[in-house]
Amino acid sequence: MFGDLMGMMGKLKETQQKVEATKKRLDTVLIDEKSNDGLLEVTITANREIKSVIIDDRLLDDKEQLEDYLILTLNKAITKAGNVHETEVAAVAKEGMPNMKGMDGLFK
Repeated sequence: MFGDLMGMMGKLKETQQKVEATKKRLDTVLIDEKSNDGLLEVTITANREIKSVIIDDRLLDDKEQLEDYLILTLNKAITKAGNVHETEVAAVAKEGMPNMKGMDGLFK
């Protein structure tokens, strides 16, 4: 019994290390998002860190319009990044989880 427990604890520790490595790797996964008309482009990592914002000069004349563009485009990029992040981390976590009765539905 204790051997199984020790093996399970080792597997969980290994999985935790893989999850952390995956999170670090996601710093290098870039998501690009553009406004519908292409006047604003943002790039963020899968860990939701903004890397660049490119603003067309035509947006600089209207502060309110620029703010709206930033909110909409950043939110779309953050949603995409969040989906990539959650999918990648869940896949690693599921792969490393020990087979425990009743736990198989947690990572679907």
